[in-house]
Amino acid sequence: MKSAVLGGGLTGITLARLLHEQDDDVTVLERNENIGGLCRSRTEAGFTFDAGGSHIIFSRDTEVLSFMLSVLGENADRRTRNTKILYKGRYVKYPFENGLYQLPDEDRFFCINEFIKNLIAVEKGEVPPPTNFAEWITCTFGRGIAECYMLPYNEKIWNYPADRMSHHWVEGRIPRPPVEDIIRSAIGIETEGYVHQAVFSYPVTGGIEALVKAIAEPVAPAVRTGFSVASVREEDGGFAVSDGQETVHADRVISTIPLQNLLPCLSDVPADVQAACDALRYNSLCSVFVGLVGEVPDISWLYVPDEKTGLFNRISFPSNYSTEVAPPGHSSILAEITCNEGDAVSRMSDAGIIEHTVASLVDAGFVPSRDDVVYTGVAREKFAYVVYDIEYRKNIAIVREFCRERGIDLVGRFAEFEYLNMDGCIRSAIDFVRKDR
Repeated sequence: MKSAVLGGGLTGITLARLLHEQDDDVTVLERNENIGGLCRSRTEAGFTFDAGGSHIIFSRDTEVLSFMLSVLGENADRRTRNTKILYKGRYVKYPFENGLYQLPDEDRFFCINEFIKNLIAVEKGEVPPPTNFAEWITCTFGRGIAECYMLPYNEKIWNYPADRMSHHWVEGRIPRPPVEDIIRSAIGIETEGYVHQAVFSYPVTGGIEALVKAIAEPVAPAVRTGFSVASVREEDGGFAVSDGQETVHADRVISTIPLQNLLPCLSDVPADVQAACDALRYNSLCSVFVGLVGEVPDISWLYVPDEKTGLFNRISFPSNYSTEVAPPGHSSILAEITCNEGDAVSRMSDAGIIEHTVASLVDAGFVPSRDDVVYTGVAREKFAYVVYDIEYRKNIAIVREFCRERGIDLVGRFAEFEYLNMDGCIRSAIDFVRKDR
């Protein structure tokens, strides 16, 4: 079987390796000069940053976690998570419901009182089933936690109203907190949430791209970079994939590229399918890199729900992940800003975004002075987050059915159009290859 894999990101490279191990004749077609997709990394002036936002290696999926760590081998370091939320100038333990004891008194009372009132109302059947993400948040956590943190943070990162988002995707991704943990947290007894990420790993050198490169080693000759797919057409029971200058022939096509990039490569796309694809929402990402002299707080990453603090929804500290991603005596900060084409952030110049970010970090106390900043950079990713709006399930079903009828397999985050983390992308590749046997 000769397979053409469209896209050389984490999913595409994992697919290629697994298919190669099954003796498949596989070719990966990647439009960029480097593989990695959202898992690309950049090294400049002695600093290494992840271009698609901060990534760490963790998973509840033991098979996937073992795979990632085994391919990295000795180029993997382990860290204990120390994650905070910046709330009214305080570092509150993450997740928020496990750090209630660190809130101001009135906010702590508001959160615990509303949680209990909501819990009683739900048990009495007085709360109707949620119809959107905003209602799910309030139904799960109560008005206090919802209004203090969950709603403002989620609307900041998704860059979209929570009451216009579907809630079908949150079960299992956002755990329902045990009642006992809420009460313990409110009175100051230590509790832990999201325990599957309590310990995480990260490449010692090379940033998260080192993971993709390690996976790619056995199939490096099969990877074609600089090949921008322009057309995919059926031909003699198989497919012909062209970049306008060269054509690759294959028995099948497996796409890991965004649906918005795939459909223009296909002929005779029905109007309703194109409309459904156009209606699928996603967020772009602007990652701002800051290298500085001296140390940063002993924090893994920090959530920032408040708009006044800065445009960024999360800042991470890569130099706390590995001692090799910043020069000796230096440290690093990565700020993530979600945006959409045409909005204020997308229209800002790189210099403007850097200026805003550095000024905000100085004001918040993460950078002592502008004089301490020795390196800055920006990376922009058009396709970063899948946004589950209310019409999502209807629209994605139309597009998937069309691709199925055309005989094109969809695997990975923006091909399946699912909000998959790294482990989810690898799992989707593993499952596809197993079903293909």
